[in-house]
Amino acid sequence: MPLTLLECDKPIPEREKHTYIKKSGESIVPACNVQTTPGDLTERGCTYAGCMGVVGGPVKDVIHLVHGPIGCAFYTWGGGRRQNLSDNTEFHRKYCFSTSMQEANIIFGGEQKLHKAILEAYERFPDVNGVFVYATCVIGLIGDDINNVCKQASKEIGVPVIPFSCEGFRGVSQSLGHHIANDVIFERIVGTKEPDEVIPYDINIIGDYNIQGDLWIIAPLFEAMGLRILCTFTGNASIDDLAMPHKAKLDVMHCQRSTPYICQLMKEKYELPYMPVSLFGIEQTSKALRDVASFFGLEDKAEEVIESEVAKILPEIEYYKEQLRGKRVFIYQGAPRAWHWIKLMEELGMEVVGAATTFGHTDDYEKIIERIGDGALVIDNPNSVELREILIGYKPDLFISGLKEKFLAYKLGVPFVNGHSYERGPYAVYSGFLKFAKDIHTTINHPAWKLIEGRA
Repeated sequence: MPLTLLECDKPIPEREKHTYIKKSGESIVPACNVQTTPGDLTERGCTYAGCMGVVGGPVKDVIHLVHGPIGCAFYTWGGGRRQNLSDNTEFHRKYCFSTSMQEANIIFGGEQKLHKAILEAYERFPDVNGVFVYATCVIGLIGDDINNVCKQASKEIGVPVIPFSCEGFRGVSQSLGHHIANDVIFERIVGTKEPDEVIPYDINIIGDYNIQGDLWIIAPLFEAMGLRILCTFTGNASIDDLAMPHKAKLDVMHCQRSTPYICQLMKEKYELPYMPVSLFGIEQTSKALRDVASFFGLEDKAEEVIESEVAKILPEIEYYKEQLRGKRVFIYQGAPRAWHWIKLMEELGMEVVGAATTFGHTDDYEKIIERIGDGALVIDNPNSVELREILIGYKPDLFISGLKEKFLAYKLGVPFVNGHSYERGPYAVYSGFLKFAKDIHTTINHPAWKLIEGRA
């Protein structure tokens, strides 16, 4: 079947090229990573959200200062959607820093206000090791020279003050924000310090943001194989950590949408190879460990770790697989997790009836279409009206998505698990997969669904 148009999209027929029903033998990829169609109430985030909310925000020992109206500063503190945990609990994600631009500042410029805010924030928190300054939409419109302000402020306070020109309107989605953050961190931080020592088994974990502690269950597996993690980008990372990844022997790239840019830059400048991996579920995690181990000649150690970890969870996974077999699931994630989760659902015996991403690129959809079954719906950047039609029409037993879609699912009586920012995570590697399976089973079988009239 070719591209299709949902009933609710008849007023905006341009959405047809974004909506595809999988058929064997076809190689159609829905339109993606393009400007949102006017009239489409998109759920995408902005460039600033991708830069600060995803990549920059997890850095634990810097002030994250948002140069713009106070509303944009939502992403700087614990009220944000992503729970990027760190071991700097007394500071990281505890405070909100914003220049809180007002009408007069917008008319006459905000450079002086930004300069004053940097100095004041550092005076109150002198133990930080840097300041990250994020430009929002209004700053791009009025033309504040944040680069010059940050350069001058850095001389005055004696720590790096790093500007990110991530005005929200710059890209088609938050994806450009990832790219900007990668470029800025590479250009201004990577390579500025050397580790005290290097060993032949140093790796970087690139593209894990320690959502609800994912990193803290990922790292021990690599360490058990005899590897040392030199840098994490950027979960639980310090600014010094980000200065030293160029001395590792391998970049292990987890998020394959938000971080291929810095991996490629390090490969070009430092001849540092990178390896894309997926650290979700038994099959994908085991493959990742074997691939990384093969690079270092540690195959035997990898098999020991895999055997031990799988043995811990397999009996319970088999139980949940039997309980969940044949259940239908619709997946809507940022980008890579849409195709990561397809494999996990297969491991649990579930059928994926549709998949979507908010900011996926062509390669993300190629992976989705390769993994998903015939007759499944693949849609780019769905809005809430489209999601409502999909959930009612396809009647999935489970909807895996993010916080924005949670309450739509509840209103329709569709069991929901947050696969984006989690609620009961972490969900990575083996132990996280077991937790994920438990949450799916509990959610689908919760008695509350029987009380909802008009369930989808």
